[in-house]
Amino acid sequence: MSLKRNTLLAGVILAGSAGLAQAEMSATTATDIEVRSGPGAEFPTVGVATRGSEATLDGCIEGSRWCRVDVNGMRGWVYAQYLSVEQNGASVVVQDHRDDLGIPTITYEQTDSVTTGSVQAAQPSPDDQLLGPVEKGNVVAITPPEEIRSYIDDNPVDTVQLNGDLVVGATVPQSVEVHRIPDYRYSYVEVNNQPVLVDPGTRRVVYVYR
Repeated sequence: MSLKRNTLLAGVILAGSAGLAQAEMSATTATDIEVRSGPGAEFPTVGVATRGSEATLDGCIEGSRWCRVDVNGMRGWVYAQYLSVEQNGASVVVQDHRDDLGIPTITYEQTDSVTTGSVQAAQPSPDDQLLGPVEKGNVVAITPPEEIRSYIDDNPVDTVQLNGDLVVGATVPQSVEVHRIPDYRYSYVEVNNQPVLVDPGTRRVVYVYR
């Protein structure tokens, strides 16, 4: 095992020797994605990488969707579902072809350097509900009337915790209930404590209240 400390991520990356022996892998972001300081939605956002950005892929956590990349001057973690790699002249999604692509396996352990220097392993759950990726050509952004936000504020709903990037075009899972707004085309739901408007037909996010 080779151990690298990274002050930006405030953690320790452990990479298997097999992964270290492989050359750096180039990837492309499939949509606008948030780059996080650790492999989990609970970690702070380092920044946003726009769709089509070139990234260097270090590797992914086994049994998880999280991968570590260098992209647009940022070093952090993103979902494998939002990365694509060229394979035999075709662009393939990292999440679907990890074994075929030979993606290195890495692990992340968060350190408590302020106190005792002990190590605690971050445990991302691969079974957490995930927002679907943004598909090219299917993104519809809107500007809702002010009274729509007033209706949402007057009719609060329980927030739903979802992994992934909460952006226009992302898909809300079928298991999540969306709520109708009278005399309005779109429905609403609260995701990760943020109200969003959703097309009830496609279940795609059309507006995010920041």
